[in-house]
Amino acid sequence: MTDPERESRIVALLTEVQLPLRLYVRSLLPGDPAASDVAQQANATLWLKRGEFTLGTNFKAWAFSVARYEVLNYRKRQARDARLVFSERLEETFAEDLAGQTEDTERKHEALKRCLANLRGKDRELLMQRYASAGTLAAYAERTGQSAGGLKVTLHRLRNALLACIRGQLQQTEEMT
Repeated sequence: MTDPERESRIVALLTEVQLPLRLYVRSLLPGDPAASDVAQQANATLWLKRGEFTLGTNFKAWAFSVARYEVLNYRKRQARDARLVFSERLEETFAEDLAGQTEDTERKHEALKRCLANLRGKDRELLMQRYASAGTLAAYAERTGQSAGGLKVTLHRLRNALLACIRGQLQQTEEMT
């Protein structure tokens, strides 16, 4: 495999692991505003060490291992802060447990994306307005000529429909494996 082909594969693998990697780092640094910086540092380290990765092996496991060391390095730098410090064994237990949870989160995220894609455009727009926009529901109601109360009822129904759809998607995925 030529270097450009290898680089292209590494970029694809790195891109694919971004969401789970960020979630993993955030779970190891709950509530710490530096979690995004640590995840970015993990990405930089992954890129610098890309030559050490053997294509065909588990990239995600390798990336999580690198990220864990970045978290540990960050914690060492922050040791002078009087924060709660866990034993190394407890941190390993958390890391192993959280690595499994990110796979579950990924499956749920993919199911949510599929379910959102099946919604009518106006329903999807309402959900995005409510959960991905800084605007208020009242302002959206006024802009669309609907009542805020009616939109709340619609949102409740949409959330229930999405929950049922996600559960069905996850059940289908489990049955196929």
